[in-house]
Amino acid sequence: MTDVADNAETERFEISVDGEVAGFVKYRLPRPGRIVFVHTEIDPAHEGKGLGSKLARAVLDSARERGLEVVPMCPFIKGYIDRHPEYADLVA
Repeated sequence: MTDVADNAETERFEISVDGEVAGFVKYRLPRPGRIVFVHTEIDPAHEGKGLGSKLARAVLDSARERGLEVVPMCPFIKGYIDRHPEYADLVA
């Protein structure tokens, strides 16, 4: 079972597999209404399972729900948005 949660204390969204953190997206909230995605990382033991895409979708859906503009500094998140134009409207 996979789960994505916002760990606000560490400013990162984490994806867990069976209770174990398997990856994360680090972010910053530089000002109200904006989120900057800085870095995405998936544990090598969990690569190739689609977790990065699931995590990207979850963080972008969360930004949309919260009404946040997205600054995709992270190449992985930027690439995901490029491949999924339904998220292009979020980009600041």
